[in-house]
Amino acid sequence: MKAWRNPRIVSFSRALADFKSGKQTPRDFLERCIANVEKHESRVKAFVTLDLKAARKAADESGRRYKAGTPLSPIDGCPVGIKDIMATAGMPTQMNSPAFKGWQSGQDAACVHALRRGGAVIFGKTVTTEFAIGFSGPTTNPFDPKRTPGGSSSGSAAGVGSGMMPVGLGTQTQGSTLRPASYCGAVGFKPTIGALNTAGIHPLSATCDHLGVIGATLDDVWLTASQISLGVGSPGYGFLNGASATLPAAVQPGKLIRLYTRGWTEIDSNTEEGFEDVMQALAAAGVEIVSKENDPRVAAFEDALERDVDGALDIVAYEMKWPFADYIARYGNVIGKRIHGLIDRANKMTPADYAGLLEKRRAIRRHCRELAASVGADSYVTLASSGPAIVGFEYSGSRTFIVYGSWLGFPAFSLPLMQSDGLPFGLQLLGVDHRDGNLCSTAHWVMREFS
Repeated sequence: MKAWRNPRIVSFSRALADFKSGKQTPRDFLERCIANVEKHESRVKAFVTLDLKAARKAADESGRRYKAGTPLSPIDGCPVGIKDIMATAGMPTQMNSPAFKGWQSGQDAACVHALRRGGAVIFGKTVTTEFAIGFSGPTTNPFDPKRTPGGSSSGSAAGVGSGMMPVGLGTQTQGSTLRPASYCGAVGFKPTIGALNTAGIHPLSATCDHLGVIGATLDDVWLTASQISLGVGSPGYGFLNGASATLPAAVQPGKLIRLYTRGWTEIDSNTEEGFEDVMQALAAAGVEIVSKENDPRVAAFEDALERDVDGALDIVAYEMKWPFADYIARYGNVIGKRIHGLIDRANKMTPADYAGLLEKRRAIRRHCRELAASVGADSYVTLASSGPAIVGFEYSGSRTFIVYGSWLGFPAFSLPLMQSDGLPFGLQLLGVDHRDGNLCSTAHWVMREFS
């Protein structure tokens, strides 16, 4: 297989040894990121707000800690972009909405608070689609300015993909972390629902909103997620499974369940060929691939997924009624058409409709767990997008392959392993809830073997 290579990425975790030895400083690393901003930002448009003065100050403070041998965490000095639906002290949080132009919360979201406590350098606010579900912002794909970077975590993914920063925070309610990571050649991680604290992030859907991380490498992503978890916890949940100061050890999976789903009808021959190359490489390495073609239990599971997955957007719409019905009443057509449509959709639903959707989701979660256990599979494997980024900006790309994991609320990674005509797209590993660390061990082995 011909794996994707991105020469632009800057990995913080790969520089850690240099900080500890004094070979380079966090300020040196930050200036490298800033140089890439100066080179690419005018075209990519990843940021809404940049505060380079504050970033340089934070990087210098981090440098003094490394010199003294007292870094605050494994991501002390790491530049991080913050999606512009996350409250950030000293910077506006505008949700890509004219209704919130210039709005400031005056405090940090829980995730930003945890990053600051760990010494991370809050680099700036990254472009989001409107409220992470509406119209797109100005960001372009780092590899082709005529193509979408994916949404809704557009700026975070494009900023990482173009080497402006090693890590950006995203969110995912349906496809908003894994899809842009796939399109921008970055690693994306969506943990088990609730594993990372979402306080201070503008809500869409209380039972579907995930805080995600997009990064240059798996190490960058995992260490950032671990710091958020261990730094602040998640009320009622506890801590991310496997959260630690180091990447979980690579473990070769024995079996993987391959999912086709309706997304298979959307892909072109180049995408299919790239994915099949990965499947063949996994099999050649000794991994057993189980699918609907050789196991009727998988076929039954895919049938169940397709029967009920369209209810995922109904759950989102119903849970959006607050605060978006109020926003529409107050701001009218300042709020985008898609949000108006979702609230109209919600208003046609009854409480019994919503309760029924939640029960169907509980059933599919049980089915997903039971299938993995009965097959003895380490995780599910499929695409993280329907191929490379599409041309244009009105539509940020299909979320078909990734909506299942968001609906389930189970952990998933997008791994930048494949390419078509010089454009990246990701492999998705989907795990079982509360076993994020185990899924990361599988992802670590896959990246080590094939990237």
